[in-house]
Amino acid sequence: MNNITKGRSPFYPGQPVPVEFFIGRIKEINQVIRAIGQVELGKPQSIFLIGEYGIGKSSLAGFMRYYGEKNNHIIGIHVFLGGAETLEDVATKTVEAVIKSQIYEPTITEKVRNSLSRYIGKQDLFGFSINFEALKADAPNLSHGYLPFLRELFNRLQENGIKGIMLILDEINGITENEKFAHFIKSLVDENALSPKPLPLMLMLCGVEERRREMIKHHQPVERIFDIVEIKPMDEGEMKDFFNKTFNSVDIKVNDEAMSFLCHYSAGFPKIMHIIGDIVFWKDKDDIIDRDDSLKGILAAAEDIGKRFVDQQVYKALRSKDYHSILARLGKEKFDLSFQKNTIEKGLSDVEKRKFNNFLQRMKELNVLKSGDERGEYIFNNRLVRLYIRLNSLEK
Repeated sequence: MNNITKGRSPFYPGQPVPVEFFIGRIKEINQVIRAIGQVELGKPQSIFLIGEYGIGKSSLAGFMRYYGEKNNHIIGIHVFLGGAETLEDVATKTVEAVIKSQIYEPTITEKVRNSLSRYIGKQDLFGFSINFEALKADAPNLSHGYLPFLRELFNRLQENGIKGIMLILDEINGITENEKFAHFIKSLVDENALSPKPLPLMLMLCGVEERRREMIKHHQPVERIFDIVEIKPMDEGEMKDFFNKTFNSVDIKVNDEAMSFLCHYSAGFPKIMHIIGDIVFWKDKDDIIDRDDSLKGILAAAEDIGKRFVDQQVYKALRSKDYHSILARLGKEKFDLSFQKNTIEKGLSDVEKRKFNNFLQRMKELNVLKSGDERGEYIFNNRLVRLYIRLNSLEK
């Protein structure tokens, strides 16, 4: 098949998956559906969606928002807090998200935007602009009146049959460093629960476990307000289902040997599955994914992730020559994802041994490694990163 005529790739590397392509996660979905049902009946719920980087938290949250709007008359607001550092930033990004939300019923979208017309600028060929000056001026009041803002929005939409609000706070890595955020979230939940008529609010935070612990460290009572929904890597059956259905959607078949490689190097991470799948899609020439197609795609994906992540973040962050030397030695060792600290230590010089503990902590901070269940065990978070570091070490 000529690549020029292949058409649109069915994979979505680097972005949340559209709801029509969402596959798996039945257990987690059912947990959230139960909570959505309670909100529809008027009872507020709070969920912390936990999972490692690239595991599909944003995609699952987006799918649940769609489900709640379609089946339970719950209006969804998905707020991406990347870059937010203050509570004013949280308020500003929430209003932006409300204005830009594409709600399934156009009349509701129009009503929402009319209620926030103060913050909407001029119309142009690309839609409308945000009046950031007005929004910035009101940010302090909005952050202090966050619950009243949500309540007013809900009251305006009740006559349209809306029975609750799903507020998704995503990309919270930066804002959780601000200890005021933990107090803000706890106050939001408590203030609503103790009000005479609680707002039927589904509050969902999306983040890694470290962010939840960081919030608890800042304000211990946060530990009690959330039900935890943990997203784990997909099992082999789910990965096979994903690759088969996604490739089949564009009339491409995957043979068994190729499927084995695709699943092994994806390691159950949807983000990696989409990266590998997209590259393999473009490399395939005959509508059948075989061993060579899968291996070419995996190596290209490892190089792509390596250049964008390892070269730009890891190697630059590890400025010490000894750190680079340790990383090179780690790359040459024959293991899959996990290794024992004392095994690697045996091959290090005296200088490298003295720096090994700091190296491991730095690699954890960079999200390259995580601690295993056994004492002294460390695990690579990403099989493609591990592959790139190994290939890079062997090449050198």
